[in-house]
Amino acid sequence: MKSLRFISAQALVSNVQLARKSLSSVAHNLFPLLFKASYLLEQGEVIHDLVENWPLADFNIGKLLGTTVDYQEDISSRACCVCLESCLAGLRDYVLNCSLPYSKRLKVVDLTGIKDVEVQLCKCKKTLGRWARTELLSKLCFELLVEMQRLQFNPCIFDIAIDILIDLFVTERNYELVVQALLMRCHCPLKIRCVAFRADSLTLRKLFYIIKLTDPSSLRKLEVVHNIRLEMEHLEVLFNNIHFPLLTSLSLPARAFNVQRFAAEDEPILVTIGEKMSQMTQLTELSLAFSTLTGKIRKLLSPLKTPLKLLDVSNCALNHADMAYLANSLHSNHLEVLDLSGHNVADLYPSTFFKLLSHCSHTLKSLILEECNIQDIHVNMLILGLIPCRKLQEFKFLGNPLSSRALKCLFNVFSDLPKLKYIEFPVPRDCYPNNVTYPIDDADLSKFDHQKYESVSEELNNILLHANREDIKASTPLFGGYDAAIQETGNELGAYLLKSFKDTLENFNKALQEMN
Repeated sequence: MKSLRFISAQALVSNVQLARKSLSSVAHNLFPLLFKASYLLEQGEVIHDLVENWPLADFNIGKLLGTTVDYQEDISSRACCVCLESCLAGLRDYVLNCSLPYSKRLKVVDLTGIKDVEVQLCKCKKTLGRWARTELLSKLCFELLVEMQRLQFNPCIFDIAIDILIDLFVTERNYELVVQALLMRCHCPLKIRCVAFRADSLTLRKLFYIIKLTDPSSLRKLEVVHNIRLEMEHLEVLFNNIHFPLLTSLSLPARAFNVQRFAAEDEPILVTIGEKMSQMTQLTELSLAFSTLTGKIRKLLSPLKTPLKLLDVSNCALNHADMAYLANSLHSNHLEVLDLSGHNVADLYPSTFFKLLSHCSHTLKSLILEECNIQDIHVNMLILGLIPCRKLQEFKFLGNPLSSRALKCLFNVFSDLPKLKYIEFPVPRDCYPNNVTYPIDDADLSKFDHQKYESVSEELNNILLHANREDIKASTPLFGGYDAAIQETGNELGAYLLKSFKDTLENFNKALQEMN
């Protein structure tokens, strides 16, 4: 609901010329109100002028667009291109504007509060994602330095120092630009301060170099993903040379660990990595998806002094000893997000898995069990494990061979979980041909009886509706959920994969020719 003040603010900013002329006489404490009203109406010119004339000491976009007294709706998920480009351009011009009637107080700009979501409600329908925000800010910093040189020495510009808190996303395509901006940070009034860093499609040399430039001593989140061939020995080098005292979240690429090719001399490397991670005393989130860690999870996690709240060990080929360690570790009583996808939890180690689920039931908010070979015969056990999870908000179990009857049993239980908001459930097994085998190949995923699926899906949603749980969203994203980063850089990712494949073939042919 909008307050009278917010309605009045909207009326003012909807008249662009009047709003721009009136800013000099607007009380400073009204700038946040006008900014949110302008953002909601996508008034780019007004947003630019508001930021250019910002009279306050801080500018936190997450708070400005979040729930406020005058307008409760949180609009921070609108990564609107028009609004964000105007905002950053206004920031550049704030530095260059020497005609402000008051002294410049702005010290901190926090851009980390923007949420990148699948459905954008802004009218322009064009988003400025994390990668594009990284590129644009880097470009603006460089342009600002060029403009400062043109203006020559001006004390009102050179005395300005504004910390820009941002989540950087770097790939090969924007690498040079971001490196340039980070190298010139000490000379630029807009000082990029990296809070979270995501890297994809980079060589190891470039990765290590740019991580050093980000000021890793203040880094909170590090994501090294997809097309970066970071293996265990490289990780040891990284941790030996760069320290991350404030890191709270670490994501490593697929095959960062592979115990199948372990030699005796590799054991100390794993121990060293565990010890280095133990020095990250604020680390509470760890993603190791698609690493092969059979029998080694204890060595990696037991040195950690801080309990993990998020653990992703999907498709890590864990054995009974690994699951037993997890169930009895200090982490089990603190886990809020747990991903065990790709493990046959109900058949291979049912007692230890349900022990783990029992230990984290008081804290667990998100549980992911995709392609875990959970069948109808396991449903009663699964129900017993889920019932105590009263804080569970999200449950994903795609790719499991469950019948429509088993799904109905589960949905009757879901309606009793008070915090549950989101479910990803599999296409029922009886919707597929009898000869289908699990896990189902991508080529066969969509070869099911769509009419029967729609009928079952309607029944499942009716179960929730009859239990007055229309607040729960249930869906079947066949090829996985939305990933904003992949959506934004998918073309570059595909091109990099093709290049890697081509290079591998060329190297293979060259080796064959040398053998002949």
